[in-house]
Amino acid sequence: MSRFDTTQWSVVSAAGSSDSGRARPALATLCQTYWRPLHNYLRAQGCTDEDARDLTQSFLASLIERGSVADADRTRGRFRAFLLASLRHFMLNDLAARRALKRGGGTVAVPIDGADEMPTAQPEALTDRNTPDRIFDREWALAVLAHVTERLRAEWVSAGRGYEFDLLAPNLAGERPDGGYAALAQSVGSTEGAVKVAIHRLKQRYRRYLKEAIADTVATADEADDELRYLLKAVAG
Repeated sequence: MSRFDTTQWSVVSAAGSSDSGRARPALATLCQTYWRPLHNYLRAQGCTDEDARDLTQSFLASLIERGSVADADRTRGRFRAFLLASLRHFMLNDLAARRALKRGGGTVAVPIDGADEMPTAQPEALTDRNTPDRIFDREWALAVLAHVTERLRAEWVSAGRGYEFDLLAPNLAGERPDGGYAALAQSVGSTEGAVKVAIHRLKQRYRRYLKEAIADTVATADEADDELRYLLKAVAG
């Protein structure tokens, strides 16, 4: 399963499947995407890094064990909101289950490649504006943007243009190339006009993939528009 399908509702559906052959790889894909938002939310709630790691993995394992992901019905709204609400429920009502998982009782192995190397996070200072919920939403937004960029880069690498993509990609965030477009054109062995066209097309494809990613985590087109605006606002802080 491609890592670039991480926001597809088809992946969510597969993760909730009773067929373990479909469920576990799909859930592993979701784990890769949502690990950091969940972990940083727990850090913001006051958990140590070790406890946040343990609780994140236990929570994700419980989604397999209970089949809770099957409840993430597309018609019920945003998958982001479902996941955070599920984590809150797990924290408040499933401490006994967490202890059992930690001891190995009823544990379902979560196939998260490189879980031990997942990033750590220092707890962020909380304010009226920088709440645990906002921290989760910002990390979620950054995860979506990162995977959209990864999907786009994979296309360029497949076409033998990975080096060129790495030089052009900073323009997706509105950064001006050092030395201007002329210097960038020299770096990629092209003309300034061709570079400007390539950047324009890259931005168009990036926006298309971003809209697709958002649309596949909500129920309606209106929600997709709202979610996209919220994503950009969350990244901006």
